[in-house]
Amino acid sequence: MSHFKRLTIDDIAELAGVSRTTASMVLNGHAERYRISSATVEKVQRVAREHHFRPSQQARSLRSRRSSSIGLVIPDLTNSSHAALAQALENGCRALGYQLLMVTSDEDAERESAGIGQLAARQVDGMIVVPCSGDAERYLPWTGRLPFVFADRHIPGSGIPAAVTAAAASVEALLGPVLAAGVDELVYFGGQPTLSSGRERLAGYRQALAAHGIAPAGDWVAERDFQRESGYALMRDWYQRRGRYPRALFTTAITLLEGVLSFIRERHRLREAPQYLLTFDDHPLLDCLPLPIDAIRQDSDRLAEASLGQVMALLRGEALAERDVRVPASLNLRRLSA
Repeated sequence: MSHFKRLTIDDIAELAGVSRTTASMVLNGHAERYRISSATVEKVQRVAREHHFRPSQQARSLRSRRSSSIGLVIPDLTNSSHAALAQALENGCRALGYQLLMVTSDEDAERESAGIGQLAARQVDGMIVVPCSGDAERYLPWTGRLPFVFADRHIPGSGIPAAVTAAAASVEALLGPVLAAGVDELVYFGGQPTLSSGRERLAGYRQALAAHGIAPAGDWVAERDFQRESGYALMRDWYQRRGRYPRALFTTAITLLEGVLSFIRERHRLREAPQYLLTFDDHPLLDCLPLPIDAIRQDSDRLAEASLGQVMALLRGEALAERDVRVPASLNLRRLSA
C-alpha cells in the first residue's frame, strides 16, 4: 500500500477550521456569490497554497462536462520538429486556459489507438493527432465523439480537418537552386510512403527534377521510415553499392539526416560527404557543423495556432473556414549564405 497521502478538500477545510462547503465555495471561485467573508477566503486560500492544493479537475469536469484540456498524440518527442510542435501547442493551450495532455505513438498504429483512447477516457475537450497511419477508418469514429483534427500530417479525402506544412512547394524551392547550379545527381532518402508527409515531400522532389529536365536513376529514391536508424542504413547501403557518396542528398526529416551524419562521422569523420546536403526540418545545431546543410524550416507556431484554432472552432460549434490548412515553410540556405 502506498504511504503517500492525497489531500482532499475535507483536509483543507479541517486545516482552515471551516466547513467543507465553505472550503469548496472558496476554492471553486464562488465565495462572493455566497457572501463568504474576505478573512475566511484568505485563510482557506492560504492553507491551499501552503499545501499546493487545487480542487479536483475530475470533479469539475463531471459538473461542467468540460475538462479544460486538449489531447495531443505525437509520434516521437526525440524528433525535434515534433517536440517544437508540442511546445507550441502547450503554449497555445496555456494562453487559452487549457492544459495539454500528451502521449506518444512511436509510429505504431496500435499504440496510437490506445493513446487516443486513454486521452478520451480523461475527458479531453478536443484531440490533435499527428497520425502514424494513412487508414482513415482508424480515426473517423472519434470525429463524432469530440473535436478531432490532424497536425503535421493528414489523410486527403478523409474529411478530418488538418493543418500541415506546404511540403511539396517548399521541397521544390529548396532543391531548385542546387539543380540550377548544374548538379546532375540528387538522391532522396524518405520516410513512410503511405503517410502524407512522405508522399508530398517526394512529389516536391520529383517536381524539382522535372523542372530541370532530369530523370532520376533507379536507385536515387530510397524510402523506409522517419527513424534515425533508417537514415544510417540508407546511407550505408548507398555507399556500399556505389563506393562513394552521392553528389547531392536530400533527407525528408531531421531524424534521417541524423542517421546519415552518424554514418559519415563513423566512416570518414565528416571529412568526406555529399557535396550538397539538404533536409526537411531545421535545427540550430546544424549551424555548428563543418558541413553546410540547407534546410526547410517548418513554422511550428503557425501549425499549432491553426490546429488549435480548428479544435476551438469545433468546440464552439462553428463551421471551419478552412478544413485543410497549408502553412508555408521557410528556407535556411547555409551553403548559399556562407
